[in-house]
Amino acid sequence: MKRSLLLFALFFAAPAFAQQPPEIRFHSAPDFLQLPSDLYLGEVTGVAVNSKGHVFVFSRGSTTGPAYGAAAAQLLEFGPDGKFLREIGHHLYAWSFAHTVKVDKEDNIWVTDKGSDMVIKFNPEGRVALVFGRKQEASDEGTEPLKHVKPPLPPVDGMFRQVTDVAWDSAGNTYISDGYINSRVAKVDKDGNWLMSWGEPGAGPGQFNTPHSIAVDTHDNIYVADRGNRRIQVFDTAGRFLRQFAIDLPTPADARPAIGNKPSATTGTMAPGAPWAICITTGPNQVLYASDAFPGRIYKMTLDGKVLGVLGKSGKQLGQFGWIHEIACPSENELFVAELLNWRIQKLNLETTH
Repeated sequence: MKRSLLLFALFFAAPAFAQQPPEIRFHSAPDFLQLPSDLYLGEVTGVAVNSKGHVFVFSRGSTTGPAYGAAAAQLLEFGPDGKFLREIGHHLYAWSFAHTVKVDKEDNIWVTDKGSDMVIKFNPEGRVALVFGRKQEASDEGTEPLKHVKPPLPPVDGMFRQVTDVAWDSAGNTYISDGYINSRVAKVDKDGNWLMSWGEPGAGPGQFNTPHSIAVDTHDNIYVADRGNRRIQVFDTAGRFLRQFAIDLPTPADARPAIGNKPSATTGTMAPGAPWAICITTGPNQVLYASDAFPGRIYKMTLDGKVLGVLGKSGKQLGQFGWIHEIACPSENELFVAELLNWRIQKLNLETTH
């Protein structure tokens, strides 16, 4: 009788288990980055890889000033073997509070600085090529961290309020997620001319609550990690809303937060599945990788939002994560992840499944 009940339970439970995506096995390379003895990373906010396999790391290191309001941004370049090559933009005027780094198809290096509200394009040689936005003047009365007033102040063309990320379409237009306050996406052309913006604070289609990461697929669809609304929204190049999807998976019973108390809310920045970073692979069969802060996993997904597999969890050891802030995915089975809480880059090699 007991055996029959067990088989009955397993039979009806099987579909639920079948719906769970597989756990992806992976390896994290120990001590991948080879830092000089006098160089240290702070919170690592960004990582990108160029066509030569060079790794660019954006860190809240080289900190100057008081604990609150310090200038904390440093851009470093490493070879494919992790060997340190150079620092780019040493003491750059825009450096304030590092956010993300990206490399375009011509190997130009782009950074977003949340503190100065600026986006900087460096050429491959590391010289400033384009400047977007403008930081507050140190001499101005009232210069201070931006306030999140309600209703929000109207956005200004060409200016940002706590900008977060960049991406490009096939025509060379740049899309800038802007960000914590304006909650919109800006579009500029290949020459740096401001074209348009779309979005506003809110939870409806085409509205945002902290658009934190942005990516473009080969069909020029624009994917926005709408972190505070716990979803990924997809648009065309004119800013028209196409669709949205969310990461809805059960949280492991033993999941622990990387820091702080276990979140109780099902929405917002710390909710399970809230996308902090997204990355779309190159090639004809593209997949999307996304990360959350709790339970601290990476999700491999189709471009329609189906979860194909998950990997990792919160923690401090190799293969565990402390708030992944950016993902670089030069191939489907090789990832680089930038972690805030663990002050590091991890290079992940995923095992293939057939």
